[in-house]
Amino acid sequence: MVTLAEVAQHAGVSASTVSYVLSGKRSISATTRHRVEQSIRELGYHPNAGARALASSRSNIIALMIPLRTDMYVPVMMEIAIAVATTARTHGYDVLLLTGEEGPDAVRRVTGSGLADAMILMDVELDDERLPLLRDTDQPSVLIGLPADTSGLTCVDLDFRATGALCVEHLAMLGHRDIAVIGEAPAVYERHTGFAERTLDGLRSRAQELGARLLHRPCEGGYDAMAVTLARIFDERPGTTGFVVQNESAVEPLLALLRQQGRAVPEDVSVVAICPDQVAVQASVRLTSVSIPAQEMGRHAVEHLVAKLDGRGEDEVVLIAPELTVRTSSGPAAS
Repeated sequence: MVTLAEVAQHAGVSASTVSYVLSGKRSISATTRHRVEQSIRELGYHPNAGARALASSRSNIIALMIPLRTDMYVPVMMEIAIAVATTARTHGYDVLLLTGEEGPDAVRRVTGSGLADAMILMDVELDDERLPLLRDTDQPSVLIGLPADTSGLTCVDLDFRATGALCVEHLAMLGHRDIAVIGEAPAVYERHTGFAERTLDGLRSRAQELGARLLHRPCEGGYDAMAVTLARIFDERPGTTGFVVQNESAVEPLLALLRQQGRAVPEDVSVVAICPDQVAVQASVRLTSVSIPAQEMGRHAVEHLVAKLDGRGEDEVVLIAPELTVRTSSGPAAS
């Protein structure tokens, strides 16, 4: 393993000069800095993380709090996590993944132990118990998600309210007047998870404006749960011709059940989904959908966090505008 002293000898400078180049604590001439950096590259030197943390009072680690719950679609969560990790690496940070459902205790553990320089929080609820701790600490943080009160916080998210409005508007413009929403699992709404609540708010508000009737039914996902939910929808609203699905695990069971009932998509009913593009294009009927911009969300979160760490960032809310892609699952309402 290459040492700092060996880098110094190779570059023809003192060990302290190499240290200053690495830490940036003192001004070093461009020529000397170039020579040291070239030696670091040629020798493959990697600073000791513990020593570097002691010297700079930083760990160069970002904590990512991402509770992996059974009622959430994990592939989307992990796509965001990968975007966070790869973007963080380009800025010289590593990512510590905290996947437990610890709530405020996880925030206390990070802020009290020096495990990380900053935090990114996911699975944000409208009245999230972690937020008072974030507001009381000097440690920089960013939320991927939107709570009810965003004061004193930096938040990055898809504009889910606009997403819901866009979906119901698309169906209403095609003549659909009875629209059913297949939602996330009931527990997601019981926790008042921000993205689900905001989507529902957007759906309801725009449906009312357009004179469409909206029926929302949470669903655990899977074939059996979807069969019960769909039977209930057609029992309560027999004239339903439009569906909005915000539950990836319910997509294929819904399409299968509609086929079994002799309801053609999109000739008899139309389906619009809020899901990753991969789910939409690989479904048995290519779905009209609003995509989840997972990579963009992760990248924005890290860039805002790094700006805060560098003393450049301000608290703000960044909402990514939704984009609806029309595919073969939506068409004019049957007369």
